[in-house]
Amino acid sequence: MTSKRRLENLAKLPTEQLWEIFNQGKTPDFEKLKGWEFRGWNAPFFAKLMGIQKFQKGFFVKEGKVPFGYNIPQKQNAADQPWECRPSNENPKRFGFYSVKKVEPGGVEDKHPQALILNYGDAKNSLFEGAFLRDYVVQVDPDNDDLYLGAAYIALGPARIFSNFFIIERLRQHQFKG
Repeated sequence: MTSKRRLENLAKLPTEQLWEIFNQGKTPDFEKLKGWEFRGWNAPFFAKLMGIQKFQKGFFVKEGKVPFGYNIPQKQNAADQPWECRPSNENPKRFGFYSVKKVEPGGVEDKHPQALILNYGDAKNSLFEGAFLRDYVVQVDPDNDDLYLGAAYIALGPARIFSNFFIIERLRQHQFKG
């Protein structure tokens, strides 16, 4: 019996191995994401310097039908320490909203057809909140609905420039409605 991979396993891998895992990943089922928050880890060294290494993502249905999500800033402690929402776990700040869609072939966002795209440009975010971000997310293992790998891109007009990998792992249910 093999053990399930975890966020901590992927966080230690070099970019080349993350690309291999990402390219073999499968399209996540939004129904298994909605109503949940995921602890997140930005892989590159600069994320720690910028105070964004740890984060949290949540998924919900906006206006009863549109797949959407958000981010929650976290206390920037070690990976083996608990994820702690800012300003508090009881009153988290939700920001950096994004739409969630399947990648459509032939579109400007079709870089990774096996992924879901988290499009921050669809949510009227400011530049500070990431309006220029496009995240492509895959399920790492077909039999593990708890672990996902994301490739973050910067959108400059029709161009998409790879920024970094991030990992998200199921953390807790939420009741946020948007």
